[in-house]
Amino acid sequence: MTPEQQARERIDNLLEKAGWVVQDYRRVNLSDSLGVAVREFPLSEGIADYLLFVNRVPVGVIEAKPEGTTLSGVAEQTAKYILNPTNNLPIILETLPFAYESTGTETFFRNLKDPEPRSRRVFAFHQPKTLLEWFNEKDTLRGRLKKMPPLYTQGLRECQIEAIKNLEKSLSEDRPRALIQMASGGGKTFTAVSFIYRLIKFANARRVLFLVDRSNLGRQTRNEFQQYITPDDGRKFTELYNIQHLTSNTIDPVSRVCITTIQRLYSMLKGETEFSPELEEFSGFEYPSADEPKEISYNPQIPIETFDFIVTDECHRSIYHIWRQVLEYFDAYIIGLTATPSKQTLGFFNQNLVMEYSHERAVADGVNVGYDVYRIKTEITEKGSKVEAGFYVDKRDKLTRQLRWEQLDEDLEYTPSQLDRDIVAPDQIRTIIKTFKEKLFTELFPGRTEVPKTLIFAKDDSHAEDIVHIVREEFGKGNDFCKKITYRTTGEKPEDLIVSFRNSYNPRIAVTVDMISTGTDIRPLECLIFMRDVKSRVYFEQMKGRGTRVISPDDLQAVTPDALHKTHFIIVDAVGVCENDKTDSRPLERKRSIPFDKLIHSVALGNRDEDTLSSLVARLSKLDRELNEKDRREIEALAGGRKIKEIINRLIDAIDPDKKIEKAKEIFNTDNPSNEQIKNALENLVDEACKPFDNPDLREILITIKKRNEQIIDTISKDRVILAGFDDSAKEKAKTIIDTFKRFIEENKDELIAIELLYKKPYGRRHITYEEIKRLADAIQKPPYYLTTELVWKAYEQLERSKVKKAGPQRLLTDIISLLRFTLGSTEFLEPFPEIVEERFSDWLREQQRSGKTFTPEQLEWLTMIKDHIATSCSIELEDFDYAPFYEKGGLMRFHYLFGTESDIILEELNEVLVG
Repeated sequence: MTPEQQARERIDNLLEKAGWVVQDYRRVNLSDSLGVAVREFPLSEGIADYLLFVNRVPVGVIEAKPEGTTLSGVAEQTAKYILNPTNNLPIILETLPFAYESTGTETFFRNLKDPEPRSRRVFAFHQPKTLLEWFNEKDTLRGRLKKMPPLYTQGLRECQIEAIKNLEKSLSEDRPRALIQMASGGGKTFTAVSFIYRLIKFANARRVLFLVDRSNLGRQTRNEFQQYITPDDGRKFTELYNIQHLTSNTIDPVSRVCITTIQRLYSMLKGETEFSPELEEFSGFEYPSADEPKEISYNPQIPIETFDFIVTDECHRSIYHIWRQVLEYFDAYIIGLTATPSKQTLGFFNQNLVMEYSHERAVADGVNVGYDVYRIKTEITEKGSKVEAGFYVDKRDKLTRQLRWEQLDEDLEYTPSQLDRDIVAPDQIRTIIKTFKEKLFTELFPGRTEVPKTLIFAKDDSHAEDIVHIVREEFGKGNDFCKKITYRTTGEKPEDLIVSFRNSYNPRIAVTVDMISTGTDIRPLECLIFMRDVKSRVYFEQMKGRGTRVISPDDLQAVTPDALHKTHFIIVDAVGVCENDKTDSRPLERKRSIPFDKLIHSVALGNRDEDTLSSLVARLSKLDRELNEKDRREIEALAGGRKIKEIINRLIDAIDPDKKIEKAKEIFNTDNPSNEQIKNALENLVDEACKPFDNPDLREILITIKKRNEQIIDTISKDRVILAGFDDSAKEKAKTIIDTFKRFIEENKDELIAIELLYKKPYGRRHITYEEIKRLADAIQKPPYYLTTELVWKAYEQLERSKVKKAGPQRLLTDIISLLRFTLGSTEFLEPFPEIVEERFSDWLREQQRSGKTFTPEQLEWLTMIKDHIATSCSIELEDFDYAPFYEKGGLMRFHYLFGTESDIILEELNEVLVG
């Protein structure tokens, strides 16, 4: 066959799969099907390769070209047919609306009904019923996206308003991909629900796909949709539209939003009827990424037009590489939501970052809180330890946790990297927890008495178990005080424990591995303890994001009674996680250190690159040496008769470069196989080698046997603290912030009246107005300073804690006056401005009393109102009496009546004394 004939064969196949009946021109039968594609149809401008009929009406053409042809220029040829389609057509149309150019491997489509018809790449052809629907539409999706009504902004933050407006502008310009970067805690999911509602209601999106990182985040997202009250209608989202969180491989035809993971979606496109829910329970950040992309073919049950929009919410970066074809299968706009975009993510979205809302900006806006890092170093954590021969140590079965004693016949020396995997040193864990407890109410949260809501990140489930017991012991508390929240939590559902951790007094401390590491919202969290390292920058930012959420004082006090406000959170770094280098992608070596259960699950998911299989070979080879005869028989029965050594050898063959060439020669009966044939042979080898791992029972028995191995419990070594304190980088950052603030004062002392008055004008020359304070506060937030009152205050707390009084109150705009005076050396201590005003007011009242003046209760009430106004506005003027609370009490007239001729004197005096 010629290249063009091969292309037409592929095109015929794609058309038939999409529900078209393909006919020759001379044997045309338009009643044969809803959709008929007629080959070689003569039109006034020439012969169309395919003319498409839907319900007997001509609607479009396909121009076929050989594989390798660049299709952008072919669009002009197609245009000739669709713009002048008069000859031989049973129905005369001015234009045919739909145009395809295709090689059978690459296909472009455009709709002439769009406002700006533009060719776009599609995976396959649309089904006839879809083209019929579009043909009858008054306006297209792209047309409707250009006519979106103004955004109803009530209930939305400024950053959310900006994100939605920017996204809709991008969509109106028909940009196929858009990325929204919003810091954790910025309200990404609520933003998504808001714009999805608008896309369904006003753009009539038929269905939206919402992809999450793992299943429990899918449940959280579904709840967000269920709680969303539509701003224009007042009803809940789910009262208007059907939401489906996929727990089976079937899409509900009436659903308008489908929530699932990329793993399940891939399974569905492959035509699998079932998918194990356990494969959705782990984060993509916890699995090794395969190197080879997932390949799929057209599935008529899930056509390319199933979704109009795809939203990816904080999915692992591999979704834009390994799973890319799954996303690109659909003829849909793709909208990404992330707090931490990697370079690869930005590349996938064509650098179309429609919203950039950083953690720093979120803190400045009061949407997030910032954090400090408190470092705990211990000797065993940093150096490992050594137990001399002759001592007895415990050995613990990893699966049953049963203990036995054994005397060491040689020295036991271990490194930090072996901790909590091969060796458990209880005193290392205890020393970290004990130090945390000792510093909790003196350095970390001074003045507090209640343990703040704290989340500890552990290395694995066994490590988490050890931490839980030691936390309970060291704090002298019962089981309710500290809970383990992992996928292996028994007795209580992890979701119920998360709800209790979020909304109830207990537990105060939760220990997790990865279940609360991404996406899960725990607003009252004030402390994160890292007892595991993290190499991925993106994943680390996700984990830090658990602490950034803001919460109202009332909601915080409902679970932590002695917490006045959540002004920041603290990271207690017990492993150097904040100091170690982070990358956008994990190095390959990391695959060899992931838990065995996750490695084997990743193979079942289809991660079968050379590095993953190499790691699996090493693990299975080690396991082979520990098997008894009963184990071997069980494995052989579940592996379809393959012995463990045969499983290992087939995996070795699958990564052996010579074997794939031999296999290609055998399959294709040639001495010189092509690259394509070698690739096919490799896929054959890999699929055959990995086939046993598709059986969940085999995976389970291998995992069970692996866990049966023992850990050594080093009860001999005693740990000691090397360092406990806020880290040097935090102090350096604080110094930089203060230096920047000083530079701001110096550079603006002649520009901003508030600084000028405090910097060089004699006291009493003029009052600082609220407008001047507001202008000053706005100015420090702008480039190149990027400061806030909160940020500078916290920096002084870091460096000059003894001089900062009442640390951690909610900041008021007028607190900037306290900062200016302290920085300029006018005051010895840094105090919140309202407290300074309160002290000076009390002194002024005592002075009045000493001079013989007395005030009636009503006069004292008015004086107190004036004092409160000055505390929040820095001064009081006559026009302020026209507003609350003065207006309700009689306003300026009542003030003059109460104080008579001394009214103006008292105002002037209070302005000078309280602010000065």
